[in-house]
Amino acid sequence: MNERARLIAVARGDATPDLVVEGAQVFSAFTKEWLATDVAVAAGRVAGLGRFEGGARIDGSGRYLVPGFIDAHVHIESSKLMMDEFARAVLPHGTTAVVCDPHEIANVLGRDGIHWMLDVCRDLPLEVFVMTPSCVPASAFESPSATLGPDDMESVLRRSHAIGIAEMMDFPGVISGDPRVLAKLELDGGAHVDGHAPGVRGHALDAYIAAGIRSDHEATTFAEALEKRRKGMWVLIREASNAHNLVDLLPLIREFGPDHCAFCTDDREPTDLFRLGHLDHMCRVAVAHGVSPEDALLLAGLHPARCHGLGDMGAIAPGYKADFLLLSDTTDFVVDRVFKEGRLVASNGAAVAFRRAEVPPEVRNTVRPAPVSVADFAIPSSGADVRVIEIIPEQLLTRVRIEAPLKENGVAVADPARDLAKIAVVERHNATGRVGMGFVTGFGLRRGAFASTVAHDAHNMVIVGVNDADMAICARRLIAIEGGLVAAEDGVVPAELPLPVAGLLSDQPFESVVDDLERLERCLAGLGVDVASPFMTLSFLALSVIPALKITDRGLIDIDTFELVPLEVDR
Repeated sequence: MNERARLIAVARGDATPDLVVEGAQVFSAFTKEWLATDVAVAAGRVAGLGRFEGGARIDGSGRYLVPGFIDAHVHIESSKLMMDEFARAVLPHGTTAVVCDPHEIANVLGRDGIHWMLDVCRDLPLEVFVMTPSCVPASAFESPSATLGPDDMESVLRRSHAIGIAEMMDFPGVISGDPRVLAKLELDGGAHVDGHAPGVRGHALDAYIAAGIRSDHEATTFAEALEKRRKGMWVLIREASNAHNLVDLLPLIREFGPDHCAFCTDDREPTDLFRLGHLDHMCRVAVAHGVSPEDALLLAGLHPARCHGLGDMGAIAPGYKADFLLLSDTTDFVVDRVFKEGRLVASNGAAVAFRRAEVPPEVRNTVRPAPVSVADFAIPSSGADVRVIEIIPEQLLTRVRIEAPLKENGVAVADPARDLAKIAVVERHNATGRVGMGFVTGFGLRRGAFASTVAHDAHNMVIVGVNDADMAICARRLIAIEGGLVAAEDGVVPAELPLPVAGLLSDQPFESVVDDLERLERCLAGLGVDVASPFMTLSFLALSVIPALKITDRGLIDIDTFELVPLEVDR
């Protein structure tokens, strides 16, 4: 008997199920009811609800059986974990599937890197759907190792779990009707397109949506999210490590209900996965801020599935994948057990053991800049004021400030007394020797320097410091460890997190990565840094598609005018 015929037979009551969960309160995603019923599973799918004889039995008494959580938009690479370790981190929190955009690995390793990543994901107990990256590079102002053209995108779209085109970050190109950008929206298999339109409103938003883009995860205010939802977009409500938009957007749910909204994490540090959790954390926060548990479950389950056309996921109903979890409660969302296609994959806070993936040599040794010296971080000064990147706490957006820099011997230097640090982006893929220099405020750094090869999206080396020698030490150490995160003070590197896989991912277990990152964050706090998730914050200062002022190896970028601008302000 084939699987479908057997599933039907079990549903009729003529065959024995593989598994029955009995005694739980079962959430109906379609009516928002809690049903006192049993759930039968056969061939990895829900066969039916009701009384069934035989099969393995799971006692769900006193528990709530809810659909598995689905992250509507995530960059797995931002966790700094290999894909199998990411699965091990999120499965105990009830996440059974994610929709990922692998544009981080694509910027470093190109299409081959994406295919390697998807090969690793193929046999995981976490189901990974992929959207093909649409903007590699993110803009003409960035210098990745690889580019992705239409043929490369189509090669990804042919994969079994490919479901569309990832966040279209070149919103100016879409809105202006750039033929090269619009051609990407015509690719075979690319009818489903995710958006990325921070702050885009009015007629510009109309033009962006008219291009066929149906979702956005960049709304940061209630008014922006409401306009996008009114115009038919799926609003993917984000709670990342340095983009905390959940609480600000929850009025959208309380006032208008959960329709056309879903949860996503976008970029989350491993320390946050460890301390806070994943989508279960978003459910807890939502309920604590007045959203019903039933609406929170829709935002974490059925709605991500509907947004992405995953028609057999997100609900506990006949024929749907048997992805579900047992919760102890619907306030704290304590996850007891997690099942993927009817198989236990996590229990009591730990994933069921599965084989770790091998890391091939071709995804290593990707940090290859030109030689770096202290002199590379000098900023000649004519005496003019300078543009300064101002960090907005807990947001990806920045502001532009104009400041008179501290000057010594004809060069502009850092001024920690005013929280003015230097920021540099060093091209690390092709040894061009390009170094973009600027100033940043908001970190609170008073001594030393810190740096990373995780620098969205081109992932060159990004370094912040108040001491040029320590900035150079950071750059050299990043080369020595094949990429990662480092801190330096007085010529010494007191803490680091090696990320030798593409300069983005660790080859170590989840717990080890968390320990190293926590040690680094304590070190930065000792140097004066007082922002949450400092390395995640640092990484987005190099992304040239989120307003207002960012920096790449080519210099400062004014995102509002979408052009390179000089560091010094013309008087």
